[in-house]
Amino acid sequence: MSKQKSIKVNFIMNAILTMSSFIFPLITFPYVSRILLPEGMGKVALATAVVAYFALLARLGIPMYGIRACAEVRDDKTQLSKVVHELFLINLGMTAFSYLLYFGTVFAVPSFRTEAVLYFIIGSTLFFETIGVEWLYKGLEEYSYITYRSIFFKIIALIATFLFIHTGEDYIKYGAITILAASASNLLNFYNLRKYITFKPFSDYSFKPHIKSILIFFATTCAIVVYTQLNTVILGLMKTNADVGLYDSAMKIKNILVSVVTALGAVLLPRASYYVKQGLMEDFSRISAKAIHFVCILALPLMVYFMLFATNGIHFLSGNRFDGAILPMQIIMPTIFLIGLTNIIGLQVLVPLGKEKEVFYSVVGGGIVDLLACLILIPHYSVVGAAVGNLLAEATVFVLQIYYVKKYRDKVDIAVALRSVEYGKIFLAIGVASMATWQCKALNWKDFFVLILAGTMFFTVYGICLYLVKEKLFLELLVPLKRKFNI
Repeated sequence: MSKQKSIKVNFIMNAILTMSSFIFPLITFPYVSRILLPEGMGKVALATAVVAYFALLARLGIPMYGIRACAEVRDDKTQLSKVVHELFLINLGMTAFSYLLYFGTVFAVPSFRTEAVLYFIIGSTLFFETIGVEWLYKGLEEYSYITYRSIFFKIIALIATFLFIHTGEDYIKYGAITILAASASNLLNFYNLRKYITFKPFSDYSFKPHIKSILIFFATTCAIVVYTQLNTVILGLMKTNADVGLYDSAMKIKNILVSVVTALGAVLLPRASYYVKQGLMEDFSRISAKAIHFVCILALPLMVYFMLFATNGIHFLSGNRFDGAILPMQIIMPTIFLIGLTNIIGLQVLVPLGKEKEVFYSVVGGGIVDLLACLILIPHYSVVGAAVGNLLAEATVFVLQIYYVKKYRDKVDIAVALRSVEYGKIFLAIGVASMATWQCKALNWKDFFVLILAGTMFFTVYGICLYLVKEKLFLELLVPLKRKFNI
């Protein structure tokens, strides 16, 4: 295997990359929304939403499958080049097909046609994503490179926003700037391809071996998109726009936290796929168990902290008129832990083992439970019912994945990994941290400062407690810091 990247560094880089996708819009949104007003913002948001569906078709399941496929052959440049060529050609063909449908849609719908320039600019996303082949860089674990160049273009886009957006007529410029932030780095990706693969065509391309897995990943992605949006749609149909707004406010905080917790699963997929391909099952089992342990250490305190300070979180993000989102947010918070675990079991265990079909089944199962729960609960409990439906859906996905992964306990025993976590020590530390910060709730400060003070105290006390009770993985994570500072 080529020089291995640090999993810790990859996790940090991927977490920063994911968080930047939320943080940069939060910085520019207050400024841009006041300039473009709801009408201008709505035009860009609608165009972006429309393009997202065509992008889903253009990608198929290549972004996820490509990571595994590249990781498996990373040590053979010739074989890696051939795999990249095959996947790129499939992606290119689907992008061309998606563009035909997209342009046809833009010209067929009068409201889209009047904003054709905006739709063509936002539609360039399909082209940039295709040539960016980010799945190759992730398969090679080049997360530092991905993060640095992404942050660079986001900073440029941030500056451009304040330089060029001054009137309500600048919404097309804003659309172009969003593309700069999200997609311009793909040009660098394409330019740097020569460092990793050869461009010389092969005479024996074979597309068939990829198609089945690609379609399964595509179906899984579609199922996830459907069931994650299902609650919002049913809530909008059965209740009011205000209820949708409350639910969306709770989900925004959840999505930010999930992006941090699931960053580890994404960076471990290429490493786990490589271990399985090379028959290194002990290493595969070891990193899987550590990943589950790490999710418990990270997700459980985040879950409890934001349940305790849900009021401050909602008021800071959305304002005092969103009190109706507080209880739904508290109900949704356990999904951070559940999604963290299913992200590991699904992405790091089942997918590297070639069992992506089981991942698809688990997602469909969660979607069915979510649909039934929403139809039963939303008419009576509104936003709270939608939150309960979301929690039941994620719990179903977790249970189904545990059921499926038991079949492969000879390769990795998830039950043993879950039992090896020192839950007593973790919950003791969480309990002490909760008591230490409880009085912060009574402070008559701005919500932002309450969250900063309480968060600093909570996670500092939590870390000290884990250290004092000698939680094994936490102590292991401290080793690099001790070495760096000669402690």
